[in-house]
Amino acid sequence: MNIALFGYGKMGKEIEEVLLERGHSISHIISSKDDLDSIDFSNTQVVIEFSTPKAAKNNIQFCLTNNLPVVIGTTGDWYDDFDELSNLCKSKNTAMIHATNFSLGVNLFFKLNQQLAKLMNNYPSYNCSVTEIHHTEKKDAPSGTGITIAEGIINELDQFSNWENVSPQNVTNPKHLVLTSKRLPNVPGTHDVVYENKIDKIEISHTAHSRKGFALGSVIAAEWIANKNGVFTMSDVLGL
Repeated sequence: MNIALFGYGKMGKEIEEVLLERGHSISHIISSKDDLDSIDFSNTQVVIEFSTPKAAKNNIQFCLTNNLPVVIGTTGDWYDDFDELSNLCKSKNTAMIHATNFSLGVNLFFKLNQQLAKLMNNYPSYNCSVTEIHHTEKKDAPSGTGITIAEGIINELDQFSNWENVSPQNVTNPKHLVLTSKRLPNVPGTHDVVYENKIDKIEISHTAHSRKGFALGSVIAAEWIANKNGVFTMSDVLGL
């Protein structure tokens, strides 16, 4: 396929490499300086959007308005306009895939996290916490992946009504799940879920060794979305 990249940072370059490995062509590489209205996208079949939280909404809006199916990897501010963009997608009979993380392993981890939380709901003596660790260049905190993990737990555990992005000693409400963010040099992404009481500890963890997994998942999503209409997630792509 001919695929356009919106955003050409470290992730964009990883995606470019995977696209070429899998036999695709890159129709355009778009940066924040480009005037989208002046570019001919007639030979583009899918857009992969990995720009910045600030630019994402306009990029997504442009793609949907111009009937360009879009795979959205940027997390952050644009979620505030999710309903508006979803309705635009449906009105234009085009397609979008959104995910807080496109890694195949992370999406399997999401399912594992939900199943474990469902089991642990019967054992309220265990306290649960989530920690997410990313590189120092990451612009949003907590990570979208961390939020998805936290929400998966809250949906299954009666003891929590919300999450709070703090260290454990600073949580303000016992009904809030602690979601701690750490930023360290050269960390692609680590997410830990811990259940602990006075007797023992249960822990599940996902550690990314590189950005390659995120890039591969986004390309698989782009391959899947071609010729589809609607709003999808990676659960749809992977059949989870």
